[in-house]
Amino acid sequence: MKKIKTKFKDLIVFHSKSHFDSRGYFRELVLEKEVKTKLKFYVVSKSKKNVLRGLHFQKKRSQGKFLSVLKGEIFDVALDCRPGSKTFGKHFKIFLSEKNCKSIYIPPGFAHGFLGMKEENIVMYGCTQYRDAKSESGIIWNDPYLKIRWPKSKPILSTKDKNNQPFKYFFGSNEKR
Repeated sequence: MKKIKTKFKDLIVFHSKSHFDSRGYFRELVLEKEVKTKLKFYVVSKSKKNVLRGLHFQKKRSQGKFLSVLKGEIFDVALDCRPGSKTFGKHFKIFLSEKNCKSIYIPPGFAHGFLGMKEENIVMYGCTQYRDAKSESGIIWNDPYLKIRWPKSKPILSTKDKNNQPFKYFFGSNEKR
């Protein structure tokens, strides 16, 4: 497994390898010693093509997330919401897929979202904190301030995600960009 650092502190891309034989394949997803944090629970999400989920975060007990695509492909976005960070208000984007064997660890303090690129997209998450429904919030996916170039201009959104707020609603306008 190859560990690739990014310009975002503690945000890491992992490139593993699938081992194929006549039965299918085997792939390592995460090594806690490489992520250097304990993942408390795991979830799986299934999304159709053009479904956009996010940009989600927890206001209290922020979660670090390890993500890997088990089937399909996603356009993944992590938005730095850590006010003291050099990359505060900036985003990291990457295509993750079953085929490219890339995974990502997003540290606490980031908002996260993704867009399903294939007909069926199954994503596995390992999280550093338990879900706190009362603390969940979201930043609108197409906030012009963030300048995120999504591959689809009219994605399928949940009612909750349609009502997400702009970045400045949560983090004001005094940040360095």
